[in-house]
Amino acid sequence: MIRQLKPAILFLTIFVFMTGLLYPALITGLAQIFFPIQANGSQIVKNGEVVGSVLIGQQFDQSQYFWGRPSATSGTPYNASASGGSNYSALNPALVAEVKNRLAELKSADPQNILPIPVDLVTSSASGLDPDISLEAAAYQANRVAQARNLPLSKVQELIRQYTQPRLLGFLGEPTVNVLQLNLALDQLK
Repeated sequence: MIRQLKPAILFLTIFVFMTGLLYPALITGLAQIFFPIQANGSQIVKNGEVVGSVLIGQQFDQSQYFWGRPSATSGTPYNASASGGSNYSALNPALVAEVKNRLAELKSADPQNILPIPVDLVTSSASGLDPDISLEAAAYQANRVAQARNLPLSKVQELIRQYTQPRLLGFLGEPTVNVLQLNLALDQLK
């Protein structure tokens, strides 16, 4: 029996070393060399301080900022440790109430706006952490942000164009705008 146990323990030790230590260290090292920004969470650093990640949305509710998709995380909004959508069906009264509340918020923040309110401004994403909004959602908010910052609407629209991320490979998905990057760019304006 010891003759059979020795090779089993030897192979277990070798495979634990290879798959548990060597392989993760190799992949981590390669990621740090070839994709350092992504390997470290795609963090956004401002004045030497991490202010967020391009991968996780943040809550903005002041009129001078673009607002992202609503968060469906439990506890606090955009809580990355509680990621997950609401999973409410379209007929669920809780979802209907949330959408009505969000519509009222958007209308009271910009009562003169007659554009249709894009769906991504009133519904959360599957993860509840979506950092991006559609071009329509950015365009809907552009006038409110321009007025709150005393900026020409054309300047805000130019920033939206500048921070628009195109379709993946030119045909997958829709163009989007990262809310945190756009709001940081607005803060940089003098």
